[in-house]
Amino acid sequence: MIIGQIKDGIVLDHIKAGRGMKIYDILKLGNLDCSVAVIVNADSEKMGKKDIIKIGELIDIDFHILGFIDPDVTVNIIRDGKVVKREKIDLPERITGVLKCKNPRCITTTEQELQHIFKLCDEDNKVYRCIYCETKADLESIE
Repeated sequence: MIIGQIKDGIVLDHIKAGRGMKIYDILKLGNLDCSVAVIVNADSEKMGKKDIIKIGELIDIDFHILGFIDPDVTVNIIRDGKVVKREKIDLPERITGVLKCKNPRCITTTEQELQHIFKLCDEDNKVYRCIYCETKADLESIE
């Protein structure tokens, strides 16, 4: 399968197979007024299979959540058909307002105005915990 080259835009590459649509939903790429291609289960020499997302415009997106979802994602910025910037996503120290604490006894459940904040507690195992109750975040914690 061949997906056309983009002139100006963003390519999210090296997404773990099966996570492309989750990233599409979390970044709300369906709300954009430009072309977005989600390629799932593309062949990869390094990974076996991978997902790729191509965004047909240069837009401002907060990619910090990508470090939580899939820290191996590579962000490629394309201008005039050429990669002008390539960067790996680091694990963010804190994630605010994207994850939701699942603990029904957490203060964020009763105090609705409190933002859900998770901190990186174990970088090697990519573990984030709620700053209020220490509940561990997982992919189902994403709002």
